[in-house]
Amino acid sequence: MDVNQPQTLLGGLSPAQFMKRYWQKKPLLVRQAIPCSTPLVSRADLFAMAADESVESRLITQSGGWRLRRGPLTRRSLPPLNEREWTLLVQGVDLHDDAVHGLMQQFRFVPDARLDDIMISFATDGGGVGPHFDSYDVFLLQAHGQRRWRIGRQKNLRLVDGLPLKILAEFEPEEEHVLEPGDMLYLPPRWAHDGVALGECMTYSIGFRQPASGEVAQELLGRLAEEARELVGDAAYRDPSQPAVSAPGEVPAAMRDFARDALARALEDPGLLAMLMGEWLTEPKPSVWFEPPTGLVGPLQGVRLDRRTRMLYDEDHVFINGEGFSASGRDARTMRLLADQRRLDAKGVKALSAGARSLLQQWCDAGWIHAE
Repeated sequence: MDVNQPQTLLGGLSPAQFMKRYWQKKPLLVRQAIPCSTPLVSRADLFAMAADESVESRLITQSGGWRLRRGPLTRRSLPPLNEREWTLLVQGVDLHDDAVHGLMQQFRFVPDARLDDIMISFATDGGGVGPHFDSYDVFLLQAHGQRRWRIGRQKNLRLVDGLPLKILAEFEPEEEHVLEPGDMLYLPPRWAHDGVALGECMTYSIGFRQPASGEVAQELLGRLAEEARELVGDAAYRDPSQPAVSAPGEVPAAMRDFARDALARALEDPGLLAMLMGEWLTEPKPSVWFEPPTGLVGPLQGVRLDRRTRMLYDEDHVFINGEGFSASGRDARTMRLLADQRRLDAKGVKALSAGARSLLQQWCDAGWIHAE
């Protein structure tokens, strides 16, 4: 992608301009960002996804008070279409539909490490999820019908108590926009918003993960714990100079120093932390599984990544679906090309070493990539 090329998706801005002026700074409304006459996913197909156990879905109703029900949701469990004020949310639709996955590729001017998924919201007249804020960046693309959005920089983040949804107690909107099919609204984290369907409508939410520092530390330390004994060894704590004590309940300072030194040695390898980080960022979601190819697969020519596959890299490693590999030289350059373009032609496959081609074959056998 040429990040300096103006795009209709961004209202004539280039990705470079958008990231500099708007990303995590202020909202952007784009009229006819993606002109569309019909949604990528039909209402019937969306309802079928909601009934699938492998797809995360939620039903929100407002009549008589806010209620939340989690899927799977069969068609019979959904309210009638002529009933007002209900919303069906289907998460991760890009993992289950090629067209929606293709839509997501248009937003890859943001690092893949930040891309999360596309959620589709179907709502009847008056439907919504109430005024709220998200802790991540989101593009709200109108696919069908109309939705009125009210947005504002919310200072008071107090929520209404006792509700199954996180709804702001005192929403203070600053702007109001009605989105038609093809219109898109970008919102940075913590911009409060309230979207209400004007008749039946469907909205796509392209979301970006924004892990908190505590989440990162918890995840990496948990993964580091699995490697700790091999990294640090089993040298026992020794205290030949320990004097007799009159306060036996006090933890010796030398023992604290011993623990601090053990932890520091476990953390001192920057390559290991990079490996653990990449493996975590590419870990498939719990509901994701891959289907191995049926029949025998001959020698690979060109390959493409499965839509569910997450692949990243750094200076020294390649990561795919929770696994990390050291990589250098031509193999590293070629694997990075696969991660960036999500496909590799026959020339690229041929350029790989025998070991790297063997890895591709293993990934193909696992259903992570597919032969072209």
